[in-house]
Amino acid sequence: MSERTYRAAIIGTGGIAHAHAKAVLDSAGRTSGSSGGPVSGAGASGGRAELVAVADVDAGRAREFAATYGIPHAYADAEELLREERLDLAHLCTPPQQHAPLALACLEAGVTALVEKPPTLSLAEFDTLIEAERRSAGHVATVLQHRFGAGAVRLRRLAQAGELGRPLLATCLTQWYRGDDYYAVPWRGTWESEGGGPTMGHGIHQFDLLLSVLGPWREVTAVAARQARPVDTEDVSMALVTFESGATATVVNSVLSPRQTSELRFDFERATVEVEHLYGYTDDDWTVTPAPGHDDVKSLWQPDPGSGSSGHGDWFAAVLDALDQGQAPPVTAADARRTMEFIAALYASAFTGERVQAGQITADSPFARRMDGTGAPWRTT
Repeated sequence: MSERTYRAAIIGTGGIAHAHAKAVLDSAGRTSGSSGGPVSGAGASGGRAELVAVADVDAGRAREFAATYGIPHAYADAEELLREERLDLAHLCTPPQQHAPLALACLEAGVTALVEKPPTLSLAEFDTLIEAERRSAGHVATVLQHRFGAGAVRLRRLAQAGELGRPLLATCLTQWYRGDDYYAVPWRGTWESEGGGPTMGHGIHQFDLLLSVLGPWREVTAVAARQARPVDTEDVSMALVTFESGATATVVNSVLSPRQTSELRFDFERATVEVEHLYGYTDDDWTVTPAPGHDDVKSLWQPDPGSGSSGHGDWFAAVLDALDQGQAPPVTAADARRTMEFIAALYASAFTGERVQAGQITADSPFARRMDGTGAPWRTT
């Protein structure tokens, strides 16, 4: 295990950048799966990593963010930052349309890019990152932090060990509410700048966790609609998914739901495992209901009273653990591509009315080049 301190920068200072800064500053002595609360760092260093620079196209915002977190250097240009600073990691917290070009610039500089969701606007863009990663000393990893909460880690461990029996069915709900004012931000709600609606930018956390538990998916049948919001993308989508294991799942992504919830339910042969939360879960949000005759399953689910929420802290600790061991950080390009392919398949099914198989969306497919593929079945705003 390496004991080095990783030099990190944050590019983009919107709301999510604060979660990244806190994860770096809280990284002292923290490893993935560790119990206990976060340890506060001093200045811009968390012990395992230090923030050495920040960039934002708004120079004033960059300086203000740097002052807030004790970061020594602020830039108004990301490429200048990459030229001037010696970095190990760059946290990309910009609007989605900037993710791919910035990640490519990071890889060209040999810097590992930690990319907020969605990592790119299309499957083709993501494949470009995969090719660039093969030529680089750096890596590209997508920030999908709900994989790393204690409950999700425990569920995957028990499922993979066969302790829960075969997975049979699941439900995955991201029912959030975003009013018209949310879409007043110019880059929101368009295929060109956001890549999609709640399927891309909101539900991705929940169904990525679903996919990480149930494994490879085989087929998607979906619908999508623009019901109420002044956007070009969908504001709701629903999918029926079949997995290689034979399990089936329903996936709902919405920004139209006044009672907001994020729910996952897994029905295995020996137990139902559920979590309900909104933007991050703790161990208290999970329930396990054994099937008749399988009460022993309850004893296998051992909550960790010291575990925190499924936020950026446990994810960043897992990133540092992987780098210490000389491995690619999670969620790897291969992991994220399966999720991106699922999104493309959902849109392809919704807009063509056909079932879409895994592997069906090849490089020459319009749904590889853009998530709206042949075009959404509604007029643009």
